[in-house]
Order: sequence, then C-alpha cells, then structure tokens
Amino acid sequence: MQVNRYIDHTILKPTTTRDEIVKLCGDAAAYNFAAVCVPPPFVRLSKQLLEQTRVKTATVLGFPFGYSAIEAKVAEAVLAIVDGADELDMVANLIAIRNADWAYLEKEIQALTALIHAKQKVIKVIIESGILSDEEIIKCCEICARYQVDFVKTSTGYAEKGASVEAVQLMRAHLPANIQIKASGGIRTYEFVQQLIAAGATRIGASSSVAIVEQQPAGNNSSY
Repeated sequence: MQVNRYIDHTILKPTTTRDEIVKLCGDAAAYNFAAVCVPPPFVRLSKQLLEQTRVKTATVLGFPFGYSAIEAKVAEAVLAIVDGADELDMVANLIAIRNADWAYLEKEIQALTALIHAKQKVIKVIIESGILSDEEIIKCCEICARYQVDFVKTSTGYAEKGASVEAVQLMRAHLPANIQIKASGGIRTYEFVQQLIAAGATRIGASSSVAIVEQQPAGNNSSY
C-alpha cells in the first residue's frame, strides 16, 4: 500500500509560522503526499512552494467550530480559491446538526458545494463524527450525498474525539460509492491508517505524516 498518496499533510494550529509551512511543503514534496492542508493565510505560499509537484493545496473553511454564517464561509471559499486552493475542507455547522436544523445544514452544504464545484475544486465536509450520534452521522451523510460533495471528513482534530474505524465504517455504509471519506483527528500510526483505509477511508489527514510513512514495512514505500 502506497500510504503516502492517501495523506493530507496538515498543520492548522493558530500559531503556525511561515517557516513551518516551508518545512511542511518540503516534506510533502519529498514524500509525494496527496495534499497539504494549511491555514487560509498560507494558501498562496503553499501553492507557490508546491508548483512543480503533484501535491495539492487544501485549506479550511469555518474552522474549527463550524458556526460561522454561510455568507462568511462563502467569502472564505472565494478568497481561498483566488489564492490557489485546490481543495476546501469545510466544517459543517455543528450547532445546526446538534439542534436537528437539517434545513439550515442543507442550505449551507448546497451553497458551498455549488460554489466550489463551479470553480472545479474539491469540497470536503467535516462533520466532527466523534461528538455526534450514529443517527446524526447518517443524516449528515444523506445530505452530503444529496448535493454530491467530494468527501465527507470525520473530524477537525480539535474535538475531544477524532477519527475512529467505527465512524468511517458507518459513513461508508451510508454514502454512495462516488463520495469519498477523509479520516482525520488523532491519526499517528501506520497501523491505524491501515485500519481506517480498510474501513473505507480514501484520504487521511495527519500532522504525523512523515512518521506514519516511515513506519511502513520495508518495500512498501517505493512510490515517493
């Protein structure tokens, strides 16, 4: 398994420095990761640093709590796309989810998906599965399927519980085959990555990406 091509090499802390982004992108290029995921102010720099590589540039919208207005997320998306983002990871409105305001969630996902797809970019909807009930996860999957998002993503990494095999399995069971799953939050080992991929994840968000790849058995890392 060429695990490097599953990974979004990630740094999203609010104190991120330019030097950290330079190192992140250097590592991403060296290990041929799928993407880097960076704070919005660093999209333009990341895009420039990765210009001669296959590595995509991803950023976040409504991060990490998801309760900013739809209009604010739309503005964030527009700016990120102008700066060169290839993929946009949007935190769904968790207040809407926990209050079963499914009409609001539909409106949000519809608006952001239409905008991002019109620009031929990728949208990943983060639902924070670790703090949701199975019923809430299933309902989110149904709405995401209705508007044909590209990925449903387990977690921001900021909640008390991140990715789990069980959540990925539940999501896979309630999403059409064309919608992918990104597992993120607390992923630090190659073994855990293997379990998540076996459960149905096709993308992994991690800050421990280099360590994960280095844990691969010899002979499995020839694709760098």
